[in-house]
Amino acid sequence: MKVIKRVKIKKLTKLFIVVTIFLFVIGFGNQILNKSKNQTQISTIEKNTPKMFVSEIYDKIKQNYWDNMTDTQLYQLFKLSFDKNGGITTLSFGNQQAVSFENKDEMLKAFMDTTKNMDEGSKNKFTTSVVETVLASLKPVGRSNLYTQQLEQQLKNTVNNVNLQKDLYKDLGLNKSASEAAVTNAFQKKTEELKKDNTPTSQTQLKEVAYAKDVLTKKDTKARYDQSAIEPTIFTKIIVPGILYLQFKKFSPSSYDEFIKTFDPYKDAASLYGLIFDLRGNIGGAIDTTPYFLGNFLGKNQYAYDFYHRGEYEPFKTPTDKLPSIAKYKQVVILVDNQTQSSAEIMTASLKKYHIGVVVGTSTKGWGTVERVFPIDNQFDKTQKFSIFLVHSITLRDDNQPIEGKGVEPDINIKSTDWEQQLFAYFRNAELTNAVKQVLSNHD
Repeated sequence: MKVIKRVKIKKLTKLFIVVTIFLFVIGFGNQILNKSKNQTQISTIEKNTPKMFVSEIYDKIKQNYWDNMTDTQLYQLFKLSFDKNGGITTLSFGNQQAVSFENKDEMLKAFMDTTKNMDEGSKNKFTTSVVETVLASLKPVGRSNLYTQQLEQQLKNTVNNVNLQKDLYKDLGLNKSASEAAVTNAFQKKTEELKKDNTPTSQTQLKEVAYAKDVLTKKDTKARYDQSAIEPTIFTKIIVPGILYLQFKKFSPSSYDEFIKTFDPYKDAASLYGLIFDLRGNIGGAIDTTPYFLGNFLGKNQYAYDFYHRGEYEPFKTPTDKLPSIAKYKQVVILVDNQTQSSAEIMTASLKKYHIGVVVGTSTKGWGTVERVFPIDNQFDKTQKFSIFLVHSITLRDDNQPIEGKGVEPDINIKSTDWEQQLFAYFRNAELTNAVKQVLSNHD
């Protein structure tokens, strides 16, 4: 019996030790989990703060800005922005002398010291003002910015060629999605009424109703407008026998499809030989489609252009074949002016480089930057969400010089008194020269 008791005692002792260890492990594990949970909560609280917002803006600029900006240069830019917006960066380090930050932590400490006594509204306003100032100061000055959701949506609408302030149906006195026949009838009535009133206002309205009619009586453009309020960017007409006039207003996501289809009605017109490709006033837009357009002229896998980003050249090749319906145009004139910008300047430079046509007009605008919208993870303001609009790359013209600030030079500058003779010398075609002169004289 004693032996049995001893065995039981030993078993109980072992069981007690096991249970004790088990409970200890559970308790220790709970401590770890609670600590981890607390750290996660602290991390979450720390994340969505003005400090972390400024920190992320700094990182986004360092990672994505087109130029190789040093840390010291960026620290100084933030320091100047603090001062400009009423900060006290010089007092943050206990002296009245100008300071420079040695690292990012010092910059963020200065920001925290500056805002520590501010109420939430003042702190939020100071934070956004600082970031806006920093972004606007990046070269080219004024090109980068802090975007609210509203501004980002406005940008998307602009790129998509959507004008929510305008209703083409109302211009014709019609309800939305009226039939093509109703559009034609309304256009005729409106035109007759406006022609009776020969005033500058009526002349403007005549152009508006004519534009509305053009958009809403073509199957593709009407469907696109009815569905998403997207207006067309490409317009064509036979300007004189044998010469097609094509006006390209903007690079939007729908422009490439428009461009392909716009030549279809003329593909069997054997008499057409000349093309006036009008890029005047083209503000650019969806730059990603530019190689596709150029492929229609140059052919597939042709070197199109370069982007320049942080000391490196990024070459782009054409992904599309030559468009057969363009090949018939043996005499091509490309029109540009000082409002031709961005993607339109890249296209002009490439067409000029490959001698696809003769570039006629004036120097282009010189807007040679590629901007991108970068989302921000750290959002400190409960009333709105921010992103940054940042210059990511710069573009190059046909001589490999930056487009920015210089523009693309035309082959023939219409400011020259003999530009008509120069154009005639290219093609020996008085009809084409006169057609170009007519287009230039009618341009608004």
